[in-house]
Amino acid sequence: MIRPELRPWAETVAALAATGFGIWVFSLGGWILWPVGALIAAASGAWALDARRRMRFRSNASAPGVVELDEGAIRYLSPDRVLGGEIPLRDLSEIRLMRLDGRRHWRLKSLDRQALLIPVDARGAEGLADAFAALPGVDMGRIAHALSGDGPAIQTVWTRTDRARLT
Repeated sequence: MIRPELRPWAETVAALAATGFGIWVFSLGGWILWPVGALIAAASGAWALDARRRMRFRSNASAPGVVELDEGAIRYLSPDRVLGGEIPLRDLSEIRLMRLDGRRHWRLKSLDRQALLIPVDARGAEGLADAFAALPGVDMGRIAHALSGDGPAIQTVWTRTDRARLT
């Protein structure tokens, strides 16, 4: 129903429409409608910002392999047995975005120094946005900015500062 080239924008447009509705309710005035409209507009605005940031995680899934998020773990199933693996979110210590052979990859490092490389454009990689957002001290704006630009070949976008496991 939605044109394929516009599909990535669908959630952002819906959030902006809800923001407009909140502003309209606010404009009706009155002691009840002002706070209700302001609350709708503020919540929808936050939703629009989040949708726009998560949109950068979406891709056309042209890389081999599949990313799965299951029971607090990130799993990458690769056609090459050497590259696949799994890291629990509670054991994650560092996230880097790196460019290898012209393709961008997430490099996830665990507390026991194991690393997992996941292509940014692997099928299911858009779900990593929700997994990364659950990490303590993560700046999703920084991650979205790293995904959108042609920055350095290796960028560290998150590091666990307390070195403690998530409970």
